[in-house]
Amino acid sequence: MVQDVLFFGPLDKCPLCSSNLEFDGKRYSCKGFYSEWSSCTFKTRTPPRKEEPLKLPDSVLNSSVAEFLKKHQDPSRRPCQGAPIKHLAGIVVSLSGRLSRTHQYWKREIEKHGGKVSSSVEGITCLVVSPTERERSGSTKLVNALEAGIPVVKEEWLLDSIEKQEPRPMEAYDVVSDLSVEGKGIPWDRQDPSEEPLESISTELKIYGKRGVYKDTRLQERGGQIFEKDGILYSRAFSLCDLGRGLNEYCIMQLITVPDSYLHSYYKKGKVGDDANAVERLEEWENVDNAIKEFVRLFEELTGNEFEPWEREKKFEKKRLCFYPIDMDDGVDVRHGGLGLKQLVVAAAHSSLEPKIAYFMKILCSQEIYRYAMMEMGLVSPDLPMGMLSDLHLERCEEVLLQFVKAVKSMKETGQKAEAVWSDYSQRWFTLLHSTRPFIFRDYQDLADQGAAAFETIRDINVASRLVGDISGSALDDPLSDRYKKLGCSVSALEKESDDYRMIMKYLETTYEPVRVGDMDYGVAVENIFAVEPSACPLDEIKKLTNKVLLWCGTRCSSMLRHLQKGFLPSVCSLPVPGYMFGKAIVSSDAAAEAARYGFTAVDRPRGFLVLAVVSLGDQIIEVKSPPEDTKSLEEKKLGVKGWGKKKTDESEHFIWKDDIKVPCGRLIPSEHGDSPLEYNEYAVYDPKQTSIRFLVEVKYEEMGAALETAEP
Repeated sequence: MVQDVLFFGPLDKCPLCSSNLEFDGKRYSCKGFYSEWSSCTFKTRTPPRKEEPLKLPDSVLNSSVAEFLKKHQDPSRRPCQGAPIKHLAGIVVSLSGRLSRTHQYWKREIEKHGGKVSSSVEGITCLVVSPTERERSGSTKLVNALEAGIPVVKEEWLLDSIEKQEPRPMEAYDVVSDLSVEGKGIPWDRQDPSEEPLESISTELKIYGKRGVYKDTRLQERGGQIFEKDGILYSRAFSLCDLGRGLNEYCIMQLITVPDSYLHSYYKKGKVGDDANAVERLEEWENVDNAIKEFVRLFEELTGNEFEPWEREKKFEKKRLCFYPIDMDDGVDVRHGGLGLKQLVVAAAHSSLEPKIAYFMKILCSQEIYRYAMMEMGLVSPDLPMGMLSDLHLERCEEVLLQFVKAVKSMKETGQKAEAVWSDYSQRWFTLLHSTRPFIFRDYQDLADQGAAAFETIRDINVASRLVGDISGSALDDPLSDRYKKLGCSVSALEKESDDYRMIMKYLETTYEPVRVGDMDYGVAVENIFAVEPSACPLDEIKKLTNKVLLWCGTRCSSMLRHLQKGFLPSVCSLPVPGYMFGKAIVSSDAAAEAARYGFTAVDRPRGFLVLAVVSLGDQIIEVKSPPEDTKSLEEKKLGVKGWGKKKTDESEHFIWKDDIKVPCGRLIPSEHGDSPLEYNEYAVYDPKQTSIRFLVEVKYEEMGAALETAEP
C-alpha cells in the first residue's frame, strides 16, 4: 500500500459511504456501512485518488529517493492506474469435446485473460468438457484427468469466471462426480444455478415451525420436544445477509426436552447447503436454569439485543453485522405438513369427495407446489421455515419493502450513490427473507419480481400452511375432505356440455395467444373447469354492484388456497411495471393470454390454473395508457381503472352473460396505444369486495404444433 500511495497518489474516501478504502490483494474495497443492516459493497481496481500533493516526512525528503518521489507529488504527473487485470493468470486449461464455442475461440479468450491452454492434461488446472462427454463414455483426456485427480468442469466455468472477473469455485461446475451436491458440501450459493433447484426440491425441511425439533439433532426420534417455560418456546432462527462482507448465514438455537433424559441445547450456524463447514453443537444440561442462561447469552451475542424485551414485547434494534430473528410461528410449514409424493394417490383414492374435487384438493395440499414456488424465488432454505412465519415477521417484511419502494422512488441520487441505496435495501430484504442467492436489486423489475412478488408468494404460502396443517402422517381417514371443509369454499367440476363450460372455452380460445419461452411457443390444453362459490367475496354481493365484467386473473398454484379462502388481496405496493403500475390494486385482464403468461412457471411443470373472476368496475372508470403518476389518489377513491394495452379485444364480439355480467370475449386486435407498456388491456379495482372468483380453468401448457384443445378425461 505504501508503494501504491507513493506511485499513484493517496487514496480518496469511498464515493458511496465516505469510509476508507482497503486493498485485499486483488482490488480495493470499502469496509464501511450504509446502515445497521448493510455494509458498503463498493469494489474497484481503479480507486479514486486525492488531487493534492503528497505530504512526505522529513526523513523521506532527506533520503536518496526524494527526487524520484517529488515527481509524483504533483497529481498531474502521476502515472495512470488501470493496466488490465489478467483474471485467469496462472491457470492452465485443457479443452475436450464439442463445446458451444470453438476451441480456437476459447484459446483466444483464455490467453486474453492471462491463462494458458494445453493440448494434454499434464500439469493443467482443469479440464473443460461438454456435459454430454460423460454420457459418451468420455475421451482419453477425460479418463486421464480422472486418473490424475484433475477437476473436470463444464464450459460454464469459463463463461462465469470471465464474466465475474475471477476464477469460480470448480466444485460447483463438476461434471463427473457421482456424489450429491449435499455430499460434496457445496453451499447452494456457489453451485451451478442449474443444479440448485434439483437439490432444493428434494431436500427435506429440517425445521417446520416454532415447535419443530431441528431434524439433524435426531432427538425427535426419541420423542424430543421444544422446551417451554412461562409461555416461552425456546426455539429461535436467525438470518444475516451482508453482501459487503460476503455474509449470507442462518443460525438455529433450541432447547429440547427428551423423555427420561437431560435437557438438550442445540446450536447451528452456517450457510445453506454447507453443513460440512457449519458450527454445530448438541449439549446436555443437568441444570435447566443454566441452559436457559446460555440460550439467552447466545441470543444476545448473535443479535446485540436483550432477550427479554424481544420475547415479551418484540422490541428489537438491528445491529451492525449481527443476526436478525426470523420470527417463526407455532404451526407447520406446508412443505413439511403437506402431502408427499407417495401419499398423494392414496389420499385422493380414499377420499369421500367427488373424484375431480379430490384431485383438485390433492394438488393444493401437496408439498410440491409450495416447494417449487419457493425455489423459483430462491427462498427454499431447508433450515428456515419460510412457510411458517409469524404475522409480525410478515408485517416487518412488508414495512421494509414499502420503505424500499419509497426510497428508490424519491431518491435524487444518481450513479454510484443511487447504487448504494439499492444495495442497502437489498441487504435488508435478504436478511428478512433469507435467500440462497441474495443479490443487489438494480431496477424496478427486480424489485417487483424478487421483492413484491416474493413477499406475496411467502404470505400466501403461510396462509396455506395454516389451512393444510400437518397431514403428512395424518391419522385422519380423509384428510382432503377435512381440508376442503376448512376451505369454506364450494368447488364443483363443470360438465363439458354445460353452457358455462362452452362460454369459458370460447372466451379462452378467442383471447389466447401463445406463451413464448426462449425459442418455443406454448399453447394450453384445458384439463378441467371448476365453478367456485367462495364465502369470502360471494357472487351474491357482487350482483348488487354496477358494471360487472368477467375477467381473467393470473395466479400461481401456491397462492390458490389463500385466494379461495380469503379472496384476492390488492398488490402490496406501487411500482412502474406491469402488475404493480396501478398501485395497491387487484389487477385482471380481458385476455386469457395475460393470465396464461403469469401462470406459466416452467417447461417441466406444465400445469397451472387460470382464474375467471367477476369484477365490478363501478360507474366511473379512469382510462390510462401509461403508469399513473399518482396511484395514492386512485387507492383512496377506489375507482375502477382501465389500462390500455397494445392489443384489445374486438368490442363487436362482446356479449352479456347471466346476471347482467359482461364478457369481453373478442378477437385480439391492435389497439390505438402501440406504445403502451402493457401487452393487453388490464383492469384495476382497489376494494376486495369488488371481485369474486367464479371459475378456475386448469390448463396444461404444451409446445405449439398442437392446437388449443380440451384434454381427454
